[in-house]
Amino acid sequence: MALRACFPAARLTGASSVCLTSIKPRLKLVSYPKAFLSVPPNGSGSYERLRGRLPAKSWDSHMHVVEPRYPVVADAAYKPTPHTIYDAMAFESSVGIENIVLVQPSIYGYDNSCLLDALRHIGPSRGHGVVVIDAANTDIKTLKEWHSLGVRGVRVNFKSSGKVPSRDELRQKLVEQARVIRPLGWMIQVHTSMSMIPLLEEIIPELGVKVCIDHFGGPELRKVMWERGDSFKPYSLEGFSSLISLLEAGRTYVKISAPYRLSKDEGYRDLEIMVKELLGHAPNRVLYATDWPHTRFSGIDLGPFTELCFRACGSQAVVERVFRLNAEELMDSSLKD
Repeated sequence: MALRACFPAARLTGASSVCLTSIKPRLKLVSYPKAFLSVPPNGSGSYERLRGRLPAKSWDSHMHVVEPRYPVVADAAYKPTPHTIYDAMAFESSVGIENIVLVQPSIYGYDNSCLLDALRHIGPSRGHGVVVIDAANTDIKTLKEWHSLGVRGVRVNFKSSGKVPSRDELRQKLVEQARVIRPLGWMIQVHTSMSMIPLLEEIIPELGVKVCIDHFGGPELRKVMWERGDSFKPYSLEGFSSLISLLEAGRTYVKISAPYRLSKDEGYRDLEIMVKELLGHAPNRVLYATDWPHTRFSGIDLGPFTELCFRACGSQAVVERVFRLNAEELMDSSLKD
């Protein structure tokens, strides 16, 4: 399968485990000419400019793999098109990113087989994973086996289903997940609307684990009439001040990712204001991610957004934080007896 050009305005389109003592990555890009032949033809464009500026050992902290041989859940929110681990690594090679975090997409539910098999190919030194589990029916032995593959977190996804949990439902869900993963040093990744973050501000201090919030915290952004002199004030968003407080407290991270899902501005000016505010308060808690393969969207060019992130960082030290060090610290964990 040829890699789609992913880096153009967006157009909306429609558990297995294995006991391993050592993981040897099977995917070597040099062994797959396709991985290099599948990059976009305009090599002098966004990709080429990014390759020389990304820090060595950068992380794409949020992406997905999808393959037809793995069954999707009956109520899947969308019909996926194939995007294999080979396509994923070809994309990252074209950009110049060495390491990836694979996130379980909603269409697979609790069956993490596709993600785990992808991790077996690349090995835990270059790939980590965030799985979805039923906390009541997952044993620590299985989780330790997944840890050997590179899994470092669990995902709680309310946004994709459109579910708005009550305070009690949210607390129960997060407390259950935290109880199961705490012995492994994993984190909880939360995908929800920004309006729910005030509730997270109450609950996260109780959990005793790190938490990462997806996609800018999931703000509902209105169209700003910039040409009429309108302005954008992030603190007018319900939940933004709570997000800042969580980041400053030190156990919560946020991913700056998926701008095309959020902003109605072609230049992402509202998101640039948000990035600068986030970095101004907590530069050690912000992570860059591509959200490849941009499920339910096509024609995505992430070059301009990535350039925006470079500008907002303001210094090479902060660039190192956002593109590498923060991801490494979030995913750093050790098994506890």
